[in-house]
Amino acid sequence: MVLHTPLAFCPRGESAGDLQDERRDALIDLHTHSLFSDGVLVVSELVRRAEEIGYRYIGITDHADRGNLDFIVPRVARVVAEINRHNRIQAVAGIELTHVPPATIGPLATEARQLGASLVVVHGETIVEPVLPGTNRAGLEADIDILAHPGLITREEVALAAERSILLEISGRKGHSFTNGHVVRMAQEEGASLVINSDAHAPGDLITTESAERIALGAGINIRGFQQMIKNAEALVRRRHAENR
Repeated sequence: MVLHTPLAFCPRGESAGDLQDERRDALIDLHTHSLFSDGVLVVSELVRRAEEIGYRYIGITDHADRGNLDFIVPRVARVVAEINRHNRIQAVAGIELTHVPPATIGPLATEARQLGASLVVVHGETIVEPVLPGTNRAGLEADIDILAHPGLITREEVALAAERSILLEISGRKGHSFTNGHVVRMAQEEGASLVINSDAHAPGDLITTESAERIALGAGINIRGFQQMIKNAEALVRRRHAENR
């Protein structure tokens, strides 16, 4: 993967023009879906559309369980490697472990890494789906990077995320976003790190930097906090890249 120089961030109060320029390429989205699961686009088109609206990095994290994990990860990793030789935007091969029994999350996360997943996301206990209780905890005890839309996550679980440097997601997806405010408040109190993602399944789901900022503000995150979420995402991508060299 060819990586660019670190992103620069500009606090509010700087030149409006400078701020706009900084934000153009700032957005990093590490939770999207292609037609390898329930998205509507092939990976190449998903990445291209994200590049067009100013994404810097995009994670391809299709839904998986035991039945399709070994099918999806190698194929996404292969197309991502090809795309990254030609595009300015850089894609990251990943997977989202979805609705699997909590006891299987650890082994599946390990297998995903072995198959070539740079990002491992767990589909957290969103309040709009019947995710099995214990999923958040099992995910946070496993080798994962992001706990997606964790719903009414407990204080103990947030503390565990902070201890294990696992990012908690602020979601741009309808329904999953209902508990963003709760996640933000708990993370701020327990010192956990946050990331903002679209959870896109179709082109219209991809969020711009401006809409991502509004989602963050609506959840109680200030501008510096929004910028920090992007820094958190970039640090994760760079760390995984360094480990996979």
